[in-house]
Amino acid sequence: MKLFVWDLHGVLEQGNDRVAIDISNEVLKRFGHRERFTYRDGATLYGRKWYEYFEWLLPDASRDYCVSLQDASFDLSERDVEFQRRWLAPAMHAWDVLAAISLAHSQVLISNTRPANLEMFVKMLGLEQFFIPDKTALAVDGHGPEGGRTKQDTLRDYLSQGPGAGYSEIVVIGDSPSDMMLTEVAGGVTYLYTHPEFPFRDCHADFKINDLREVLAQL
Repeated sequence: MKLFVWDLHGVLEQGNDRVAIDISNEVLKRFGHRERFTYRDGATLYGRKWYEYFEWLLPDASRDYCVSLQDASFDLSERDVEFQRRWLAPAMHAWDVLAAISLAHSQVLISNTRPANLEMFVKMLGLEQFFIPDKTALAVDGHGPEGGRTKQDTLRDYLSQGPGAGYSEIVVIGDSPSDMMLTEVAGGVTYLYTHPEFPFRDCHADFKINDLREVLAQL
């Protein structure tokens, strides 16, 4: 049996780049800023930590201040899910691919988002059948400016536990360099995915794909 390790944002969902822009602009307004992001900015900045969005838009602002804007953005995203409902949807073919894999292999979702947000995203996208919060949907909360816990730490812990042990191979599907580096934990095959309208991130991967159905070659 193989273990398929999934990223969430930019892979199993689409539209969160616009959600992030809407929330960021609302926070900027509440903090008294005139500056605003465009959706094109969202496509350019997607994949960065949220405070880095604000550092890019407000170059004279301090790191601590941009982190406070990030915290306000997270709080707003957790309190008002209408931002997510406006744009968030499963990625093309995501549900069918997950269903096919689940018939013969195991899957785990490891996301840099916060635990409360990850549970909300899993439910909103209709992925509860495949990923259970805190068991196979694991939140790293990797948006802080310092090192902290990583996806590698999370995968290592998962593999050391009973349910995560003894796989014949690991298949990683993500959209970032940190996703591709998960093979440093226990080897495996990497798929760097991006939606057709986004460029690939600059990193090594065994396969670069725009269609999640290509992952089914690993069945």
